[in-house]
Parts: sequence; C-alpha cells; structure tokens
Amino acid sequence: MTIKNLFIQMLAAIGLSVAVFAQDISVEQYQLGAGDQVKVTVYGEEDLSGEFEIDGTGKIGMPLIGAVKVGGKKLAEAEAAITALLLDGYLVTPRVNLEVMNYRPFYILGEVDRPGSYPYVNDMTVLNAVALAAGFTYRANKKKIEITRKIDGVEQKITVDITAKVLPGDIIRIDERFF
Repeated sequence: MTIKNLFIQMLAAIGLSVAVFAQDISVEQYQLGAGDQVKVTVYGEEDLSGEFEIDGTGKIGMPLIGAVKVGGKKLAEAEAAITALLLDGYLVTPRVNLEVMNYRPFYILGEVDRPGSYPYVNDMTVLNAVALAAGFTYRANKKKIEITRKIDGVEQKITVDITAKVLPGDIIRIDERFF
C-alpha cells in the first residue's frame, strides 16, 4: 500500500475527503480489468497476436499459451506475464507489446437524466460524464459527487467536484440535494 493510499484511507476514516483522489493516474499506472479490450502483439508471430477482451475472471485466452491472468495488472506487468509464458518452451526470445484498444465502461447513478453505463473517453471529467447522461436533474446536488474506484485492489469512495478525472470502471454517484 502506498503512502498516498494510506493517507486517503486515514482521512476517510475520520470523515474527510480529498478532491485530488488519484487524478494523476497515467497510462503506465492504469490497471487492466474485466471489459477492457486489449491488443497483444508478439513480434514476428502473427498467429499469436490479436485483440482480446478481458473476461470477468481477469483473463484473456491466447493461442498456444491459453488463459492468461492480466486483470488487476498494469500494462508492463501483463506484458511480462505473457512473455514469461511464451518463454516457457514456446519461443526463444519473445517480444510482446500490449495496448488497450477499448477501455471498460464507467457508470453514473443518481440524479442525472439517464443513469447507466457509458463508454469511457480519454481525459474525461465528471462534467463530461454528466453531459453523456443528459445532464443533472433539478434535484441534483452538484456539490456532492462521489466516485467509487478500485485502487490497488481496494475499493475507495471519495467526494469530488465536477472537474475531477474519471477513469474506466469508475462509479459516479450524484446525490439528491435537500432544499
């Protein structure tokens, strides 16, 4: 557990929130999950390359090596796992590249006109997500927006503003305001 995650958990335990919650997650830090569609390229081996969707168990089914657990791993970790399996009696020097073709959807609930699941778009904010869901209802509390996100396998909830970044798999909840 990182110091940042420990700090966020400590603040949450005493009822405070941090609006900057994991907004600085880059492509290198992104953890793959169920619903992501990835392209695996094994250089010089077109039969082993292809596009795969990560299933509910976090695995992809690759030719020759079978099911490979990539869910919960960063891109570099997933590449290393595939490389290790290919090295185990199949290829002498495999060179593997992995890229995300389509991210898993995010979810928006509560006081929006069309709650539900929506496809993720790069560099999305909460305001963009609300726009996809046809806007706030008249009862929406625009100052109390909660995002639930898994970070290092731990589900965390945090109150954010409309400028907060949204990541694939996030669950955004817009609460009702009280007059």
